[in-house]
Amino acid sequence: MPQPQAVDPQAPAAANPLPPGRPANDPDPTIPLEPTPGAALDAEIQRQNALLAATGVALRLERRGNRLGLRGPLPCRRGSGAHPVQRLSLGLTADAHGLEQARLQLRRLLQQLQQQRFHWEDWSQIQAKPTGVAPTAAPQPTGPAPHRQNLGDPRSLPQRHQASVPNQVRRPGQRRPAQAAGPQGPQSGPVGSSPWARGELAPILATFEHQFFTDPRRRRSPAGSRTTWTSAYLPYLRRLQQAAGELGLPLTTAPPPWLLEQVLESYPTASRGRQQCGTSLAALASQLGISLPADWSERAGGYGLHVAQFRQLPNDQEILRWSERIPNPGWRLAYGLMATYGLRNHEVFFSDLSALASRGDRVIRVLPTSKTGEHQIWPFQPEWVDAFELPRLADSKGLLPPVRTDLGQTTLQQVGRRVAEQFRRYSLPLTPYDLRHAWAVRTIHLGLPDTVAARMMGHSVAIHTRTYHHWITRRDQQQAVDAALARRHPPA
Repeated sequence: MPQPQAVDPQAPAAANPLPPGRPANDPDPTIPLEPTPGAALDAEIQRQNALLAATGVALRLERRGNRLGLRGPLPCRRGSGAHPVQRLSLGLTADAHGLEQARLQLRRLLQQLQQQRFHWEDWSQIQAKPTGVAPTAAPQPTGPAPHRQNLGDPRSLPQRHQASVPNQVRRPGQRRPAQAAGPQGPQSGPVGSSPWARGELAPILATFEHQFFTDPRRRRSPAGSRTTWTSAYLPYLRRLQQAAGELGLPLTTAPPPWLLEQVLESYPTASRGRQQCGTSLAALASQLGISLPADWSERAGGYGLHVAQFRQLPNDQEILRWSERIPNPGWRLAYGLMATYGLRNHEVFFSDLSALASRGDRVIRVLPTSKTGEHQIWPFQPEWVDAFELPRLADSKGLLPPVRTDLGQTTLQQVGRRVAEQFRRYSLPLTPYDLRHAWAVRTIHLGLPDTVAARMMGHSVAIHTRTYHHWITRRDQQQAVDAALARRHPPA
């Protein structure tokens, strides 16, 4: 009987015979195939499209070969008014980063369609084209090939001299360079090597921060200025910095207007974040002499109770009844202060309450250390002072919850967050700001001048009018109607 021959372990795999009937290029079915990157990307695209369908959006993400685009009903190019299904190329590479950029482009497209600002010419330059800007000399990258930038390709260069295009807020197809083309310095090198890529502000933004805090108006309320900077400026400047880093702009000079527009459009329409982003970037633009589009305020504004969905404010009976759900007497007093005086969350702990004494005028004073500085507030439900037992606070402010108020160890924002957490803990069917808004609407119905109400609330008349536009308009219209009826039917 012939002996089986030993198999040489060093022999090539082709030397081992294949089972009869299997082609040489047929993989072994016992070895599981690894999923390809394209399959994973297609699965994610399908998931995103399923979410779009579930929310009633007709547009879809699409991969065609190695490029990503959008498909769905779009305005007819000939202006017929129809919306046939059409494709829109984005010039983005079909990979994870390209898909993220495609989602941002989809959001931008939806906003333009909703605002009736869609124009095909804004998307006709979706493929980056040479602009005549000469490549800036830069040392040849030495990093791994996948992270190198094609310095000879004008599409890879930051377009610093392009004029503002109001509706074109992103540069679709622009590569995400790992190394900025420019002189050697802190901004050179792979993304993440510069100090501001690791969390510090870029030079141009750091200068803006310094000027913000050296403004004489900010010195009157240092704690409020720190809170304003941390909550209303810094997050949006970091978003700007991140967007600039993705495009290879080191922010050592003033950013182009289109980049500011891109950051603004990354926030949902009629959101508080969009409004604050518009305010902070407008201040930066003013400081740097950047010309913003004429409709910047209109596009950035819109936050308030008059937009999106009107807030269902609690009535007075509900406010009184819901206070009984708070078992802690200290937090019940805090609730009463906010309901009676329309205080911000943190102002509960930064107010002079001595006027609540039995013979006091019951006009409380918000301290200068608060967000918007010192101002006085009157109660517009005077009986609530006693209903909530607020005179007890005139003798002992320690009856309020033990919240840290040393601004050397905390911030106004953290104090305010503590109040919001308690409202959620007690499952109250309203937010702290619902009490503040209810107080403001109460002053409108009572006919208090907007200038006076705005001063008591510690904000500008413009913000007051914008936020409470719905109720102010109703009041003014009612007064006009009453006057007209009085002229028609004069008293006997």
